[in-house]
Amino acid sequence: MLGERSDRSDRTRDRLATLRERIDAGMDRREFLRTVVTGGYALGMAHYLGVDDFLAASDDEVPVVTALVRSDPDDPFSLEERVRYVPADWYAAVENAFELNELLARVAFTGYLGSAVVPGDYDSGTASISIGVSSAESSIPDAIREFADDVSIDAESFIEIEDVEVRPDSAEPRILEDPVGGAPSGVACETPSSMATLGPALYDPSTERSFFTTAEHAFEGDGDPVGDQLTVPIQGAEQLDLGRVSRAHPIADVAAIEPNGSVAPTSWIDAPTPARVRGQLTRYGLADLLARDERLEKVGALTGHTTGRVQGVDAVTCFTEDFCRRGQIRWGGEMDLTDGDSGSVSYYRDPEGDDGDVLVAGFNNARTWWPGQSYVWGISAYRLTEKHGYHF
Repeated sequence: MLGERSDRSDRTRDRLATLRERIDAGMDRREFLRTVVTGGYALGMAHYLGVDDFLAASDDEVPVVTALVRSDPDDPFSLEERVRYVPADWYAAVENAFELNELLARVAFTGYLGSAVVPGDYDSGTASISIGVSSAESSIPDAIREFADDVSIDAESFIEIEDVEVRPDSAEPRILEDPVGGAPSGVACETPSSMATLGPALYDPSTERSFFTTAEHAFEGDGDPVGDQLTVPIQGAEQLDLGRVSRAHPIADVAAIEPNGSVAPTSWIDAPTPARVRGQLTRYGLADLLARDERLEKVGALTGHTTGRVQGVDAVTCFTEDFCRRGQIRWGGEMDLTDGDSGSVSYYRDPEGDDGDVLVAGFNNARTWWPGQSYVWGISAYRLTEKHGYHF
């Protein structure tokens, strides 16, 4: 008898898994309800399957997760999903564009320098892909266009991209005035070889540890930077030792620094208007901002506080290395970042949070320096979570 109950339980789990897969593949609400009734499921299975939001949407809308937000502002591990309902035709177009962009990154045809998904506004129900190609290989293979369906492709050709232009800076770096309460994001930090911007606290849910963070490329010494020291200059005093690099991720361009106990990593950003990190945006959260023509903010050690619009999401960047960086965000303009600003984050004011709450969009690691394009790029927060488990 016990074996029979176990077999029935296994079959039920298999049927529920199949139903969940059909929902993810595009089953509409009417078909879902018919399946529930004819299949003998209880309507309470909607909660078990995690499709309450699916049933709450109207016929021409679908729910998407736009952010991971702390339910308790003081507990960085109390993340909950935030859902927004978006037009179904817009969602389908953007999803197709994400899939095509992933195909482009996998194929990486000769001359491919990168690409980004550019969702249209909600009324248009469209999405496009911006592709960069070298001038010597300015055409996109016909096989790629065959997969495009209703996604428009905007190709731009570039002359050979030279080494990174080093822009002379006359601005004084933003120096931490008082370390009491921790070291906030947006102030200058120093590695053994250069200056960068300190990012907000980065959390590892698997160990419930917190880290200081900045750009990995700021550690320009030979080899692995693990063990290198990170410090912050203090106004009118000697520099403060924060700790040493515990984990380095060169493709993500992120370094996680183990605190040495002198001060703790903080979720505060030293912005003109107080900013406290309450969570982070997802891929569809970024797509939503672009669809609504919203702006991001950042605070860098050299350029300070700037704002700019999102230009592309889920971007692939192959401009600077012999490998491609995926899950990038493009926003603002090239003047929003300069040498010394790397390690800062782009963020968005949380419309549903308390005053000063913000959601991190991504790291700021570099800017364009070639004619024809102007934006800042860096790894998106959601990609950092997907690949390495961290969150803000």
